[in-house]
Amino acid sequence: MDSTEQQLTDEEYSSEIPSDQLCNKDTVIQVGSIAMPLFFTIVVLLSLFGNILVLVILGLYESLRSLTNIFILNLALSDLMFTFGLPFWACYNIWGWTLGDAACKAVNFVFSAGFYSSIVFLMLMTVQRYMAVVHPLSDWERGQWFTLTPVIAWLVSALAALPNSLQKVILTEPETQILYCDLNSTTTKIAVAYQQNISFVGAFLLLSFCYIGILQTIFKSRANKRHRTVRLIFCIVVIFFVGWAPYNVVIFLKSLTLQELGLFTECDASNNLDYALYVCQVLAYSHCCLNPVLYAFIGVKFRNHLKVILQKIFQRQNYMDNDRPRITIVQSQGSMY
Repeated sequence: MDSTEQQLTDEEYSSEIPSDQLCNKDTVIQVGSIAMPLFFTIVVLLSLFGNILVLVILGLYESLRSLTNIFILNLALSDLMFTFGLPFWACYNIWGWTLGDAACKAVNFVFSAGFYSSIVFLMLMTVQRYMAVVHPLSDWERGQWFTLTPVIAWLVSALAALPNSLQKVILTEPETQILYCDLNSTTTKIAVAYQQNISFVGAFLLLSFCYIGILQTIFKSRANKRHRTVRLIFCIVVIFFVGWAPYNVVIFLKSLTLQELGLFTECDASNNLDYALYVCQVLAYSHCCLNPVLYAFIGVKFRNHLKVILQKIFQRQNYMDNDRPRITIVQSQGSMY
């Protein structure tokens, strides 16, 4: 970015500072620069381990002809995409944005695509279970078009992520000269927040409709053992809702502060809203490492496959440990005598 563009950006940035940002945010920023990177590091490590393990188990022990397995695989990929952005946000909270405009847009695109694809695949998993339980005689999954569903889902997620990523620009805070990767206008910030809110609410309504129908059917049926997959997907959806609902409430409230409505203009209220955003980000961003935990505790087949892997690892370790003393003894005897 040349000097002219940088100067213009600074002027636009300064003219669009909301009234709540005129408060002293030093303490809020300091808390975020310490707590959030630490949290992001923990989530990244857990998510990488858990979701890669899910992919390994699916690849080695499960058939990818199963529609549920295909959706779980794509959900793990979504979580890994989402995880990819967290190290960048950890560094961002400490030093500001130092990677340039292209990286700003690219990281936001991958991060947003991971979020929206998680919503889409959760919806597809729930609809698939709804049809299997409520309409078991339907052959809707046999259509050749359904094999294109994951591709369509990723395209929809990418399109949903584009507005957020394309409108990201590098802004300079005039006093500290720290660079920020942020949306280019107040109007865009409000629009992106509402897009995420509408996506979340729409998904929640669809999931609620499906699970009301599923629960009604299960209560009428005596054969509840075949609905273990329903319990797994239901728990995944509940975790998703508990994680993302508070976050969506907070970003909606933050959007109100940008509209000159006189809400949350006092410094105490504004700072408390910022702290609430940190807490809600902790809840929301944790979802990418929680799905594998649900698979392990609720998915019987996944737990059995995990036991097989652990047994092989420990058996191999025991075999190596049993061989090592013999070699050590021979070597030690040789060296002693």
